[in-house]
Amino acid sequence: MTNRKIKALLFDFDGTLLDTNELIIQTFLHVLETKFPGKYSREDVLPFLGPSLKDTFSTVDLERVDELIQDYRKWNIAHHDELVTEFDGVLETLLALKEAGIRLAIVSTKRQDMLARGLHVLQAEGLFEVIIGLDDVKNVKPDPEPILLALEKMGLRKDEVIMIGDNSHDIEGGKNAGVKTAGVAWSLKGEAFLAQFKPDYMLYHLSDLLEIVGEVNYEEN
Repeated sequence: MTNRKIKALLFDFDGTLLDTNELIIQTFLHVLETKFPGKYSREDVLPFLGPSLKDTFSTVDLERVDELIQDYRKWNIAHHDELVTEFDGVLETLLALKEAGIRLAIVSTKRQDMLARGLHVLQAEGLFEVIIGLDDVKNVKPDPEPILLALEKMGLRKDEVIMIGDNSHDIEGGKNAGVKTAGVAWSLKGEAFLAQFKPDYMLYHLSDLLEIVGEVNYEEN
């Protein structure tokens, strides 16, 4: 029987560990209202949560992508700390997983500097062995590159990890990389949306991971 003991968990960041939803929505609305008055509503920008800024703004105005990204980052940085919050039980669960010997990593489409800022808000600096951000790869999720890079850096096999996230890109990226996946039911897009992509697990609270990892690893002993 093949050993499939879970040794590590790979987390998306925005919308999974840190509730940045309101920050992201308000940033998009501010930037787009400035450039395209009256064209975009709150509902219109919800699909923009998840993909990279380059991918998103390429669908808005292909000739002004760099300008839009610059405007986005400026407003986002200025309002970051006031608009983000921790999802329930995140730090407590991460500490418990670490205590149980589970290795932790982040695989995000966010830049390293903003990931560091978010980790500071969470008070989770030092908990993650590997952090893969936008600056580390050529291709972001759902391309498997960032997940495979995390595995390479950690020296782990595909059957030893779970990729966890709040968006289709996280689930599809995990599947494309050949690893198990978990969706989070607190995704802004909703549990039903994520379920369409058939993650191996659906989490209703981050602490569900303690039971999932415990059960899988117990079966392998």
